[in-house]
Amino acid sequence: MANFAFGLGVGTKSSAGDLLEVYYNAPLLNADDAMIAAVAEKVGYTGGNAAIEIEESQLKALEAAFLAVGAEDQAEIVEILEGTTQALFVTILETDAEPATTAEVYLKLALLSHRLVQPHGLSLAGMFGLLPNVAWTSEGAVSMDDLSKRQLAARAQGRMLHVYSVDKFPQMTNYVVPEGIRVGDASRIRLGAHVGEGTTVMHEGFINFNAGTMGVSMVEGRISAGVVVGNGSDIGGGASTMGTLSGGNNVVISVGENCLLGANAGLGLPLGDRCTLEAGLYVTGGSKVTVLDDQNNEVGVVKAGELAGKTDLLFRRNSQNGRIEVKTNKSAIELNEELHANN
Repeated sequence: MANFAFGLGVGTKSSAGDLLEVYYNAPLLNADDAMIAAVAEKVGYTGGNAAIEIEESQLKALEAAFLAVGAEDQAEIVEILEGTTQALFVTILETDAEPATTAEVYLKLALLSHRLVQPHGLSLAGMFGLLPNVAWTSEGAVSMDDLSKRQLAARAQGRMLHVYSVDKFPQMTNYVVPEGIRVGDASRIRLGAHVGEGTTVMHEGFINFNAGTMGVSMVEGRISAGVVVGNGSDIGGGASTMGTLSGGNNVVISVGENCLLGANAGLGLPLGDRCTLEAGLYVTGGSKVTVLDDQNNEVGVVKAGELAGKTDLLFRRNSQNGRIEVKTNKSAIELNEELHANN
């Protein structure tokens, strides 16, 4: 039985019965067909993309089904969940189609943060309408309609219900902590972020969903939605990247390998490998840039977007006349030829 993704999840509902979030401890990409077939028989799955809510009483049979096909890891999850009163879901995605339920969205976000899929590797169209606005508290997810009474009930017992954020997205580390990362302030990484092994996110760093790092990086600035940062690249303190939701249109803003965005710099175009953006300089695709060759001779003026994906570039601002300059290194001759051809 073909499948794209699988997850056994435990969720939180509001007092009205609305699903707020789902936690998938060990989601699977392209799970074994035999396992899917065994699970389908126990939960009534007949194909397509489905988030099936199951009863706690079905867990024993589900555990046996997992063990019968050698899926010990999933069987262990079932064993831990036995006796729970929380909502339980078996979510099976036959294809990477647009999500149709909250449980499906959470499975896709989990696939990203578990590093099973890279940013832009999933269909997330329409997801915002499926994610409720939730108060993320010291007692987990609470619906906005329930929040006031929950706060009062806590006070009546001499406790305080801490509200850490009100958002559609929870923090990633409450769902998964990928191997080999360091995080200064966990609240600044949303579920759905892809944090590569070897990445350090300092206290002012931020990583949005469907975005992140591919390997070793130091993140002290903002990685906006949809932005991908290559291995060995650093985002300096206060630096910002323009996400696809904030003026980047359909252009995927990316940072190649071994690049540096200086402190308080801003990026609005894709960078190739080994590029540097000077501290305090914000460059968008429409910025007019004076191109210099490796002898500091002026070649011409172009829109920065024409340099998208080019390697070995240094973007800087001339402190005497204020213009943005880009100095070529190893790719100077190739780049100059292209610019002259355009003229």
